Amino acid sequence: MTSLQKINSCITGILKILTGALLMYYPQDAFPYVITILGLALSIWGIKHLYYYFTMARYMVDGKIILILGVILLDLGILSTSLNDVPKIYIIIYLVIIHAFSALVQILRTIESIRYGAKSWKLKLSHGIFEILIVIACFVFIKNPGTVAFIYGIGLIYSGIMNIITALRKTTLIYIQ
Repeated sequence: MTSLQKINSCITGILKILTGALLMYYPQDAFPYVITILGLALSIWGIKHLYYYFTMARYMVDGKIILILGVILLDLGILSTSLNDVPKIYIIIYLVIIHAFSALVQILRTIESIRYGAKSWKLKLSHGIFEILIVIACFVFIKNPGTVAFIYGIGLIYSGIMNIITALRKTTLIYIQ
């Protein structure tokens, strides 16, 4: 990670922490903001994947996976921003699905890291366990409408902390001779 990428990751982490704290401070008024933030984040992520596909990934082996992922993320982002009029329980179910999928991916990445002997598997495992705890919290507090803001806020704060930890962590460089 270059110095500019580390600074960008730290700033993104701080912004995520502040946004999560604001959402948790005003949980009753935060529902439209959660929907907007979630939709914009997924849309931007999808556009980044599509841009990556059209600039580089289409020449790579299995580059079409990046295209499919970009289209799906963009569609999820557009769907998320249109969910302002649905009951809040559907948004909680939507958050459960997103966090469950993220937990599955993190645990599979942990297994892959352990298989290859990487030293960073503990951080990935903690991220997967945290996502599972968020899914459990969603199911326990599914009837409470303020739950959406708290769960999304906690997820944003944790994601911001992970961004800062990743940016400040020392990485090993491998030189090919």
